[in-house]
Amino acid sequence: MSGVGVERTREIADRVERFVRDVVVPFERDPRRDHHDCPKDELVTELRELARAAGVLTPHILADGSHLSQGETAVVLAKTGLSPLGPLACNTAAPDEGNMYLLGKIGSPEIKERFLKPLVEGRARSAFFMTEPAEEGGAGSDPSMMTTTCRLDGNQWVVNGRKAFITGARGAKVGIVMAKADEGACMFLVDLPDPAITIDHVPNTIDSSMPGGHAVVTIRNLRIPADQMLGQPGEGFKYAQVRLAPARLSHCMRWLGACIRANEIATNYANRRQAFGKTLIDHEGVGFMLADNLIDLKQAELMISWCASVLDTGSLGTNESSIAKVAVSEALMRVADRCVQVMGGSGVTNETIVEQVFREVRAFRIYDGPTEVHKWSLAKKIKRDWQKRTNP
Repeated sequence: MSGVGVERTREIADRVERFVRDVVVPFERDPRRDHHDCPKDELVTELRELARAAGVLTPHILADGSHLSQGETAVVLAKTGLSPLGPLACNTAAPDEGNMYLLGKIGSPEIKERFLKPLVEGRARSAFFMTEPAEEGGAGSDPSMMTTTCRLDGNQWVVNGRKAFITGARGAKVGIVMAKADEGACMFLVDLPDPAITIDHVPNTIDSSMPGGHAVVTIRNLRIPADQMLGQPGEGFKYAQVRLAPARLSHCMRWLGACIRANEIATNYANRRQAFGKTLIDHEGVGFMLADNLIDLKQAELMISWCASVLDTGSLGTNESSIAKVAVSEALMRVADRCVQVMGGSGVTNETIVEQVFREVRAFRIYDGPTEVHKWSLAKKIKRDWQKRTNP
């Protein structure tokens, strides 16, 4: 992936940063939120119109439809993450960013025009229907447990099943649905809303940055034209792999930006707050926490850059993205926790975004694969590599 170069990337990133800091941050206390404290679509729409006017809407996809390299995307998406509202405003948020990447890579011209274009233009949100209810034995970190089925009926596929933790399902206009046929997993594009997909429940969750929350849905006799399948029957997991590593990494990019901002807030507090005769920063315990934050933030940045460079060679980067996801999510959790600790009572209030960043990063350690699943996957690779060396 060639990209646009260092200077052009820096120019895009600088414009995004100015927009997020100057325009988006004042909206962080905007009351237009639902009962789960997630931003309402009317707020997202207003922010996106402001981003459009500022020329920073969907900044990682250029006017000709080409995509920044992963290394360049890392620089830009970190800037959008400087506010929890930044990715929504700039149209770099999950799951839309990952869905746009997938459709841009493998969508037919017809699918790109119908489903990708409104996403890139920021006029629609999307949802990815894969995870299923755990209490029903459905797929979670193990996608092979998928219970949602699809069968061919004439020139249509009929899908039935239940899905859970479907981010942004409420209010989405585009859906990507995973189901299994006799041939294996399949992936479909659908228009939303559809009467065959009903939202049963939107649980309260620890995070609150994603419009529509994380819904539990029932899919009952959903009929999808055959030409809305991505690829061929049985290729669903193959295409999911195309999306997987970049989506993991873009989470790291955005939350790196959020933790940079949280650390700025905590640093400002520590340099202003007086206790026991001196500012907090002059107390070794506080100063060392902020020093540790700088170390973890830099390590996270370098880990993201390394993984992005692997993806930019054309590699799927499955193992590398697992390494990066674990390392970055754990490092950012430490950063967010220290920010709360440095700020004391102020850190646990919603007077700043610090407590939200703490909640969001804690959830990040779970979604797109919990730490333990990634480590287990890496351990299996270690074993395979050892077996190859000892049994050539």
